Amino acid sequence: MEALIEFGKIVLPASIVLYAVYLIVRSFILREIELKKLEVRSRSIETILPARVAAYERMTLFIERITPQNLLVRLNNPDYKARDLQKVLLDEIRNEYNHNVSQQVYMTEEVWNLIRNAKEDLVIMINDAAQDMTAENTGIDLAKKIFQLTMDKKVDPLAHALSELKKEIQQIF
Repeated sequence: MEALIEFGKIVLPASIVLYAVYLIVRSFILREIELKKLEVRSRSIETILPARVAAYERMTLFIERITPQNLLVRLNNPDYKARDLQKVLLDEIRNEYNHNVSQQVYMTEEVWNLIRNAKEDLVIMINDAAQDMTAENTGIDLAKKIFQLTMDKKVDPLAHALSELKKEIQQIF
C-alpha cells in the first residue's frame, strides 16, 4: 500500500506537468496554424486583388463598349441595310460578352446578373427595333430606332449595371 502511495506521489505530479506541457504545445501549434493561414490569405489577396481589379475594369469597358451610343457610332456603316447592321451589332455584343465572360468569377453573383441581364436587354431592344424594319430600311434607320428605344426607357439597364459595378469595387477599397 505504501508503495502505491509513493508511486502516486511520483505519477500525479508528472502527469500534471505532462498535461501542462501538452496545453502549451497545443496552443503554440494552433497559433502557428493561424499565422500560416493569415500569411496564405495575405498572399492570395496580393495575387487575387490585381486580377479582381482588372476584371472590374474589363467589365466596365465591356458595358461602355456595348452602350448603344458607342456601339452604333463604332459599327455603323452607311452602306449597311438594317438587317446587316442588326447582325453586326449582335455579333459584336456576343463577341464582347464571350471575351469577358470569365470575369464573372471575380464579382458577386448580383452584379454579374445585372451585367448579363443588361446585355440581354440590349439584344432584345436591337431585335425589337429591327423587327420594325423592312428590307429597304438602311442601317441609319435602325440606328435611329435603337436610339429612340433607348431614350424611351425609364431605366437604362447598362447604366444601372455600371453603377452597381462601381459600387462593388468601391466596397473593396
